[in-house]
Amino acid sequence: MADECFRHPRLAAVHDALDADRGDLEPYLAMAGEFGARSVLDIGCGTGVFALLLAGRGLEVVGVDPAAASLDVARAKPGAARVRWMEGDAASLPPLRTDLVTMTANVAQAITGPQEWRSTLLGTYRALRPGGHLVFETRDPARRAWEEWDREHTHRVVEVPGTGAVESWCRVLHVNGPLVTFRWIYVFAADGEELTSDSTLRFRDRTEVAADLAGAGFELREVRGAPDREGRELVFVARRP
Repeated sequence: MADECFRHPRLAAVHDALDADRGDLEPYLAMAGEFGARSVLDIGCGTGVFALLLAGRGLEVVGVDPAAASLDVARAKPGAARVRWMEGDAASLPPLRTDLVTMTANVAQAITGPQEWRSTLLGTYRALRPGGHLVFETRDPARRAWEEWDREHTHRVVEVPGTGAVESWCRVLHVNGPLVTFRWIYVFAADGEELTSDSTLRFRDRTEVAADLAGAGFELREVRGAPDREGRELVFVARRP
């Protein structure tokens, strides 16, 4: 199930404004060109920012996400008709033969259960044509990113057009091995409503991910750095043989 920040209509509506800097997507756009992709499956597409960027370049795009509220936001955007939107996950996809599958931002880490993660990789494998690529990122657990997920480092107030000021901050609830659970708090100045969204991410190291990919039939081609989080994040490039 998607986190509240993606499935609550009021939070989904302000998501893009609160996460306005999407420079992290530029390397993924570049890789679509690098691999000569004509069709892309964007798993965990959310409000459709990346899917619409791809469609704007003339690619055939499928965006899948379990959060109906986020998909509603995506479908209301200009150019949305160029994307095939689907509510669900990689394990419930119809037959596809795509050139590239992407999981940007926190998507891969948000799939925390071993069986769910394996089902995602197997569903992705089936959706790719032979020779197609899977690209996703995960934070390097050795960098312990969660140690800065507190009010001091995350607090901000954003003026959202048509909504007013939205105050937000994060705090970690608990750390259990590779699982980190944290809570985002949102306060809407217009009426004082406070909403919260709890999330859990799984921090997988390079060895674990490589083994998981091999177990699903993938060939790991490369592990790159993420330009927006240099030295803190791993970008995996895998290929269906």
